[in-house]
Amino acid sequence: MAARPDPTTHHRGRLLATVNGDRHRTALWVFMVVVVAHWAEHLVQAAQIYVLDWPVPEARGVLGIPFPWLVTSEWMHYGYALIMLVGLFLLLPGFSGRSRSWWLASLWIQVWHHLEHLLLLLQALTGSHLGGGAAPMSLIQFVVPRVELHLLYNALVFAPMVVAMYLHTHPRPDEAAAMSCGCAAAREGDPVR
Repeated sequence: MAARPDPTTHHRGRLLATVNGDRHRTALWVFMVVVVAHWAEHLVQAAQIYVLDWPVPEARGVLGIPFPWLVTSEWMHYGYALIMLVGLFLLLPGFSGRSRSWWLASLWIQVWHHLEHLLLLLQALTGSHLGGGAAPMSLIQFVVPRVELHLLYNALVFAPMVVAMYLHTHPRPDEAAAMSCGCAAAREGDPVR
């Protein structure tokens, strides 16, 4: 008797094929809206600190003003880091050539960023903090303060994503031939996809 295929694997395969095929452009735009909204929160928080001269505990971004627990929730920060990691991983198969290299760079930087957030979450859950301080600390946070560090991490993940998306939408002919999606910008004389 032949084994029946696992429906979970089948649906996962269909999801990957869809978001990296004819829905790749839409999936990328949805992902970028989430990324840019997160960026906006960090930039507003930085403006609150450096432009408005608010104390760091009061600089909570946009959503942190009505929902202050968001800023201090390691679960929320970890959840976002995980969403970023999963999004970068799920959308990777749609990239080829130079754009894939840049997307992979973003993915690997996010792997590290995710591990830092996992470390913060574990400290928050156990109450045992690195360096014996009053609050959870990431490894790099011993050198760079948390607000600036997360601005840096987000910039380091975001910059290669932008390069990857530009190269993906403006591929060389050999890269365009390897693409399984219609993300490439239409150029005069190109066949319609």
